[in-house]
Amino acid sequence: MLDTSAAEPAAAADERRAVSGELEDFIAPLALSGKPLGGSPLTDTVMSERDAKHFGPPTIVVGGLRIWVHGRQYPDTEDYWDGNWLRVTVLCGASGAEVWVSGAIIHLGEVAEWLSGTESLHQKLTGSAALKCVEPELHVEMEMTKHGQLVMTVNITPDNLTQQHEFKFDLDQSYLPNVIRACREVLSKYPLKGTPDD
Repeated sequence: MLDTSAAEPAAAADERRAVSGELEDFIAPLALSGKPLGGSPLTDTVMSERDAKHFGPPTIVVGGLRIWVHGRQYPDTEDYWDGNWLRVTVLCGASGAEVWVSGAIIHLGEVAEWLSGTESLHQKLTGSAALKCVEPELHVEMEMTKHGQLVMTVNITPDNLTQQHEFKFDLDQSYLPNVIRACREVLSKYPLKGTPDD
């Protein structure tokens, strides 16, 4: 299954380039529809490892969390609130469990806040940083312990009315630069439009 240990932090770059070959059949969204998964029959959401690889390398990888960014939900919209939604596919997996969600569930403003928090966490080696999604499908919290360990908690669900899934990963500070780089790449490719006051 997916390696969630901090024993080989240098492998984070390799994780970006390929989804684990140990993934077999799993529950996943029909990838690029832009619609959140939820309420669909099980048979409508089964996808093979081969299909997942059509996404290419994940955009963001940290521990057992992988995020593929497919593009803007409303590319022709220029205002802050509608123009900055991203269509994504997200996998969180650990031994014995894998959860997928898909849709326009991450806002670029949330990515910018995650980047700022992670940069501060990397500099000070204390505190926390989070991807605080307004949409209920995903929430990521990274917290530095007093012993220098980075604990990441991921709450993810394809249907927040009927399911709750929480994953915890024991990492270390060496994972932070990859998160910073990946968030910067997202914000470079998809610059924030407008301001919250729009």
